[in-house]
Amino acid sequence: MHPIPFALATSEIVGAAVVAALVALFVLAGLRMFRKRGAAPVDAPVSQGEIERELEREAGVAPAAPQPLPPAAQRPSIPVPAPRPEPVPAPPVQAPAPAAPSPAQVRQEAEAAAEAAALEARKKEEYRQKKEAERLEKEQRRLEREEAARATREEEARKAREAEEARLREEEEKRRRAEAEAGRTLAAGLEKTRGGFMARLQGIFGGGRQVDESTLAEMEEILFTADIGVKTATKLLESAREKVKKRELDDPAKLKAALRQEIARIVSLGTPAGASRELAIGAARPWVVMVVGVNGSGKTTTVGKLAAKLGQAGHRVLLGAGDTFRAAAGEQLEVWAERVGAPVVRGKDGADPASVCFEAVKRGVEEKSDVVLLDTAGRLHTKAPLMEELKKVKRVIDKAFPGAPHDVLLVLDATNGQNAIAQARQFHEALGVTGIALTKLDGTAKGGVVIGISDELGIPVRYVGIGEKVADLRPFDPAEFVDALFE
Repeated sequence: MHPIPFALATSEIVGAAVVAALVALFVLAGLRMFRKRGAAPVDAPVSQGEIERELEREAGVAPAAPQPLPPAAQRPSIPVPAPRPEPVPAPPVQAPAPAAPSPAQVRQEAEAAAEAAALEARKKEEYRQKKEAERLEKEQRRLEREEAARATREEEARKAREAEEARLREEEEKRRRAEAEAGRTLAAGLEKTRGGFMARLQGIFGGGRQVDESTLAEMEEILFTADIGVKTATKLLESAREKVKKRELDDPAKLKAALRQEIARIVSLGTPAGASRELAIGAARPWVVMVVGVNGSGKTTTVGKLAAKLGQAGHRVLLGAGDTFRAAAGEQLEVWAERVGAPVVRGKDGADPASVCFEAVKRGVEEKSDVVLLDTAGRLHTKAPLMEELKKVKRVIDKAFPGAPHDVLLVLDATNGQNAIAQARQFHEALGVTGIALTKLDGTAKGGVVIGISDELGIPVRYVGIGEKVADLRPFDPAEFVDALFE
């Protein structure tokens, strides 16, 4: 049997060449990876026959039985691609060593580095200064806010303190006004009088003794030394003796009640209980009040206190400083005028009192004042020419305003006792006194003079002075006087 010659078609040769090329590429890639990683050595190259057998197995073709090869002379020559030589990696190219810089370059580089460092330092310093400025500004604003808050707190505290001080001052002023308005009680003002003749009378009324002639004799002695006047004392004794004879007074308590009742009748002057004794300001405008009295009786002070009272009652008051003979009388009245807020007409020292009073009344008419209070010269009642001077003042006042003065108020010092009754009689005969202000009643035990004045002259006591305050010039209340006397 002749062997079958091995012959390959052209397409098979081409495919085989392609396969061989692919295998070579894979081998080359593996070598490169091995070189890079320092991996294990590459396996020996695969032979052509193994490659063909692997391809046939993948294609599902049974491998052909190996045929005996013809002798070399008879076999056709088949070109077999020569294996590619394995590429040899090129040795790494080393960079040439840099040349040593010159001194100029070193200096320039150093200067550049120094300049860059300086620039960086300046930037850092500017940034630091900026942040510091921002911090200082914030701190300044914080301090300003704290200062403003502190100033606000201090202002509020100051206002609160001033408000509290104003409140305290107002309360103190109210308290002073209340004290001034309240003044002393009449009972307190008559304390010395109660400790005088009234204390001795109380000794008679107490003890439960029988009322007889000896009791009346003892009471007579006390009354005649009580500055109520002989006439008034006699009248009180006769009234008591008559009731004793009628056996209406058989014990001291009844005697005391009878004496109290008789004194109340005398000082009331027939006016209803509770009726006001103050100056009654009539319809005439101005209502002119001529105030008279001897030196030292408290006349000018009484004028000032009356001005204060009338001003508090809502009247427009004008003062006339007619006491031009007494030193400092005009200044004293000006002080009162300033205190009560009333205008004052004053002449020169030693000027004619009548002319000053005339000018005061005329001004009161022009200014439509409600009340004109005229202080006059305080001369002793025993000097007839001086009493005539007061009569002249009264006539001049009538010329300035017909019908004036509408009231003549006599100021008496209660410490003068029975002498005050004599003064009242003389002034009443010369001027027609319409009312009495009895001053300094708190400083004497001679308060019984009120009873004698009321009984002998029938002139109403309008005011009693029991202290230095304005309110201590109190309207006279007969019932209150009797109660305070027998308290």
